[in-house]
Amino acid sequence: MNDQATGVTDILDRLDRAVANRQDAGEGKVSVRTLLDSFGERSYGPFLLIPALLELSPIGGIPGVPTVIAFMVLTTAAQMLVGRKHIWVPGFIEKRCVDGSKIEAVDSKVRPVARWLDRHTRERLRLLTRTPAVKVAAVCIMLLCLTVPPLELIPFGSSIPMAAIAMFGLALLVRDGLLMLFGFIAVVAAAVGIVLLV
Repeated sequence: MNDQATGVTDILDRLDRAVANRQDAGEGKVSVRTLLDSFGERSYGPFLLIPALLELSPIGGIPGVPTVIAFMVLTTAAQMLVGRKHIWVPGFIEKRCVDGSKIEAVDSKVRPVARWLDRHTRERLRLLTRTPAVKVAAVCIMLLCLTVPPLELIPFGSSIPMAAIAMFGLALLVRDGLLMLFGFIAVVAAAVGIVLLV
C-alpha cells in the first residue's frame, strides 16, 4: 500500500481496514496510534483532516474530546511550523482509544461527502500548498486550536474552528491551493463566528 494517502476516500478506506483488523483481533477499540499509522506519516493533511472530522461528528459532543483533539491538532500544526518531516504524537494521546463502532458510524455518514470532495478537489495553485503559505496556515491552525477549550462551554461551538482546520487539512492532502485560499477565508469567518458566540 502506498504510504501517501491520496484523497478523503482513501483515508476512510485505511481507517476501515484499521478498525477491521482490530475487530479481527477481538478488540473493539482502536488506539489513536493505530489510526495514525493506517494512513502513513508523510503528509500533514490527514493528521489535520481526520481529527477535525471526528470533532465535527457526534463524537465531538462528548465533553473533553474537542480539547483533546485540539491539542493533537495543535502539536501537528507546531510541527508543520518548524518543518518536521515525520509527525510526533505525545504518548498519552497515542494510547487513547476510540470505539471502533463509532468510527464505522462516522464513516457511513461522511463517505458520500468524501466522494463528493474527491470529485471536486484537485491539484491547483500548488504555490499555496508550499512554504511559506503552509507555515502561515500552521499559525492560523494553532490559533484556532486555542479557541477550542473555551468554546466547549457552548454546545458544538468548537465545530467552528474545526471546520476551518478540516479545510486546511483537505487542501494539504490533495494539494489544492484554491481550497487553501478558502481555508484562510474560513479563518476570518471563524473569528467572526467566535466573536458572535462569546
